Amino acid sequence: MHEQSARNEYDDQPEAREARLSNAEHSHARLLSTIASAQQSGMEGGILARIEGRHRSIGGNALRAAVLGANDGLCSTLSLIMGVAGAGQSSHNVLIAGLAGVLAGACAMAMGEWLSVQSSRELAQRQLAVEEAELREAPEEERGELALIYQAKGLPKAEAESLAARLIADQSTALDTLAREELGLDPTELTGSAWEAAIASFCLFIVGAIAPICPFIFLQGETAVITSVLASAVALYLIGFAITLMTGRSVLFTGTRQVLIGLAAAAITFGIGHLIGISIG
Repeated sequence: MHEQSARNEYDDQPEAREARLSNAEHSHARLLSTIASAQQSGMEGGILARIEGRHRSIGGNALRAAVLGANDGLCSTLSLIMGVAGAGQSSHNVLIAGLAGVLAGACAMAMGEWLSVQSSRELAQRQLAVEEAELREAPEEERGELALIYQAKGLPKAEAESLAARLIADQSTALDTLAREELGLDPTELTGSAWEAAIASFCLFIVGAIAPICPFIFLQGETAVITSVLASAVALYLIGFAITLMTGRSVLFTGTRQVLIGLAAAAITFGIGHLIGISIG
């Protein structure tokens, strides 16, 4: 009852909303309400994990790789071509350097993303294998650990032990529950493809590089540089918007931050390129 009555306490506190405490309180209230209503009839093995599972924002490996790939492609390519342009090179040389940088960066990004996703999956699979062996060899220890986890979340000892016993007894969902509650893993996410993330990263890196490079295909000199910067600023803002799908932050804040950081990097490399060009000249 206390959890139900206290679930709205954080709603009007800005700091608490920023830390998502209000969402957590409402989630805990739903959890306890479900447990209370299921005490007489019993609770299905996976229901607790579904209710109190790790809260995911819109995303997954492919979306994360796509957004980061586009951002890296845009920022790194913009910085590269601004550095070359700052050194006083012709638009033709800037275009060649930009294209070479895009291909090198896209390949490196894809390989890095593949290794990252594959390594994370292999680590998670190993952890699950160890947990499965422990569940098979020492189920009572796993039941005790699960009961302690639920007690730490606020359940009375008797209820936590009863719930843990029912969950461990259900072989079809016991490992899934332990993975979520003890390891913080979502077994359903292990089906994500490392190749999917790598290909998305490769393609979006190239897509992100289009904005800064395209002006040098059709324009020359200072006009190409200015157009490239403006087009990149618009693209950076759009990437900032895409990032808000995962973070939930303000579009204006995230987009503006993205533009300022990207243009600052370009300005720095342009200045360094200019200094190098003067020194060589």
